[in-house]
Amino acid sequence: MAPAVARPRRGAEIRAAFLEFYKSRGHTSIPSASLIPEDPTVLLTIAGMLPFKPVFLGQQERPAPRATSSQKCIRTNDIENVGRTARHHTFFEMLGNFSFGDYFKQQAIEWAWELSTEVFGLDPKNLVVSVFREDDEAEAIWRDVVGVNPKRIIRMDEADNFWASGPTGPCGPCSEIYYDFKPELGDEGIDLEDDSRFIEFYNLVFMQYSRDAEGTLTPLANKNIDTGLGLERMAQILQGVPNNYETDLIYPLIETAAGLADVDYRQLDVKGQTSLKVIGDHSRAVTQLICDGVTASNLGRGYILRRLLRRVVRHGRLLGINKPFLVAMGEAAIALMQAAYPQLNERRELILAELQREEARFLETLERGEKLLADVLAAKPKQISGEQAFELYDTYGFPLELTEEIAEEHGLSVDLAGFEAAMEAQRQRAKAAAVSIDLTLQGAIEQMAAELEATAFKGYEALEHPSCVVALVVNGEPAQTASAGDAVQLVLDSTPFYGEGGGQVGDRGSLSGQDLIVSIESVNRQRDVFVHAGSIERGQLSVGDLVTAQVDRTCRRRAQAHHTATHLLQAALKQVVDSSISQAGSLVDFDRLRFDFHCPRAVTAAELEQLEALINGWIAEAHSLEVQEMAIEAAKAAGAVAMFGEKYADVVRVVDVPGVSMELCGGTHVANTAEIGLFKIVSEAGVASGIRRIEAVAGPAVLAYLNERDVVVKQLSERFKVQPAEITARVAGLQEELKSATKALAAARSELAIAKAAALAAQAEAIGEYQLLVARLDGVDGGGLQSAAQGLADQLGDGAAVVLGGLPDPSDLGKVILVAAFGKAVVAKGQKAGQFIGGVAKLCGGGGGGRPNLAQAGGRDGAALDGALEQAKSSLQQELQG
Repeated sequence: MAPAVARPRRGAEIRAAFLEFYKSRGHTSIPSASLIPEDPTVLLTIAGMLPFKPVFLGQQERPAPRATSSQKCIRTNDIENVGRTARHHTFFEMLGNFSFGDYFKQQAIEWAWELSTEVFGLDPKNLVVSVFREDDEAEAIWRDVVGVNPKRIIRMDEADNFWASGPTGPCGPCSEIYYDFKPELGDEGIDLEDDSRFIEFYNLVFMQYSRDAEGTLTPLANKNIDTGLGLERMAQILQGVPNNYETDLIYPLIETAAGLADVDYRQLDVKGQTSLKVIGDHSRAVTQLICDGVTASNLGRGYILRRLLRRVVRHGRLLGINKPFLVAMGEAAIALMQAAYPQLNERRELILAELQREEARFLETLERGEKLLADVLAAKPKQISGEQAFELYDTYGFPLELTEEIAEEHGLSVDLAGFEAAMEAQRQRAKAAAVSIDLTLQGAIEQMAAELEATAFKGYEALEHPSCVVALVVNGEPAQTASAGDAVQLVLDSTPFYGEGGGQVGDRGSLSGQDLIVSIESVNRQRDVFVHAGSIERGQLSVGDLVTAQVDRTCRRRAQAHHTATHLLQAALKQVVDSSISQAGSLVDFDRLRFDFHCPRAVTAAELEQLEALINGWIAEAHSLEVQEMAIEAAKAAGAVAMFGEKYADVVRVVDVPGVSMELCGGTHVANTAEIGLFKIVSEAGVASGIRRIEAVAGPAVLAYLNERDVVVKQLSERFKVQPAEITARVAGLQEELKSATKALAAARSELAIAKAAALAAQAEAIGEYQLLVARLDGVDGGGLQSAAQGLADQLGDGAAVVLGGLPDPSDLGKVILVAAFGKAVVAKGQKAGQFIGGVAKLCGGGGGGRPNLAQAGGRDGAALDGALEQAKSSLQQELQG
């Protein structure tokens, strides 16, 4: 008797068994694509078939006749169900097998059944299949070929069992396999919507039609198969656990979080278990998102990441984790998934740094928002008003989703309509605040541009070109003629001038004709119409005139050098810093370049040196650029980099620096990298959450930059009487001298303040067991005044109540300093220095506070100081006598 075949149980075993099953049947194994899809219409990879969508739509060549993959996916459309149901996740893995015009329905069905029953060992008695209500063919295959009990074949409507890529295009019926946890309930009245009994684990899509605008279905010549088997769901079934979260794919993360919270998952109530499930699920999602290049922000996929991160922190606090813990969860997630996704370990440092940074940022927001929300909840309202939710969101940065979540925990709802109304009111206020902008000049040319044909751009081939004036605007109004001295905007039928776009500024130059010179200062685009702005220096210009358009060659060369250098910079960043870096914006000017990119950390000084060396090396290697036009899909297939969110035509311009960089770009470039000459980074800084900026100069602009620095160095050398190489040491020496002098001055001022204050002790007023002293002491800084007040309090004993105020600079009435120092007996009586001195400072137009025994405040109205001190004295007299 042959030994029983070991059935796969662990998540890794299930994944491997699925892929091996289809590889042995001629499928090419395709690695998981990034969670950041190439499809610009989709924020994240939401399905296993998404990477193959261009193939199914006929836009891209098939990678093989048949393929299989394990694709990582993210979905957040039903995030509120995560942790509450047995099967909802944000991050999940979809195992799939695909046929691109190769095998079809019967083969897909037979293999799905064989895999389920023979490889995974599922008992046919536990399986139910669904088919589209009109798909007699699929039902017949399940019943007559596979042998499924007809009572366990359920017909479903279009909403459940018909797939479409959109209103038109490829589409087809689906068939799904469900696992029945309670087969003893029989075959009568099966309801596949019963989540407690059934779980759908395998979906087979039969892409066999094309639907036109009228809804007519036409059979496809090449029919396709697209399937998806949920790894987490199959793990739940094979591991015999009550939900996906308790499988080996997620449960280790739940245990990690439980350990951090010092709780036992099995002993918690439903609410506590739900929080642990959310943490486990979201930890996988955020780790994979960051690994694939997503950084937290308030837009797009960055917002999705931020929302997930904040939900993890929020649920951690509900469990009693009151310290940062995202890094620990990130480390656990990397350890759990790195065998299947080794890039997680390769990008460990980047992932953990982003988790740490975002958690610290949110903890500040959370603390402020939770306090305000607690005050709202303490009033026991029937509902959180839209205005309250909007104040939390707008003033404190507290996400609406969290407000809803916390409100729900207290049995309340949020007035979402009121929130939207408050949001709209803010938009209207912003709109009203912007109406003062003068749009008259732009309005006329925009209106004309909408009626004109696209300008023919000739600037790739020539910098001088004969053109005809087709439209003219003078002083914001359409005109037929303009004369010397007029500021004009004009449109030519064709132009060599580059119109601002793709980050590159528009060209400068001139138009000339018989006794005519027009200086062109800038060129921008209104749709595909190039608008030239400038002034007439000599002569007269009319609509219909023929002119010679000439680009300033020097400016064009400088722009070209900076634009090609920008491409080299992006390629170098990917090589030196992180291959997942992507562009977030750019500026290509005549005098400099600016490149914004997604990166969660600063680029180090050593990396900046590497970038410069690498780019200057490419420049010295004299790479000839290759520029060609090709179909967008062919360009992407060749590896051309496209900027996410940009809309591209079907045919695109590809700028290729062979072996270095290939990008979709409509800008102007050098013919050979050697023309750039030199490249120098000027600065690197953060400009927004997860976005860094590098500014640099290239070509002739480097000389101007170096000359400017050389002048500064020479001036410093002359001033310090040292050689240029000695300037750094000299400045360091001066800094140390200044530091020592500052310390000595501060000590002297403190001693002077204490000496002045010593004479004030005799002015203290005895009030029972207390000693009250309120006085003015000018010419002393904050530190000195604190030292003086503390010294007086020590001298007067536990009953001391000392208040000192003064102007650090007697000639400046705009800065007031106030200090209060209270002894132990005064504090015990209920007087708090911080609270008291803050109230006094308000009389001087300021505020402040501190500890109960010692506090400092400030003000902006020196003229009110004496009155404020008098009121402070009177108030303390009454309090100490009471």
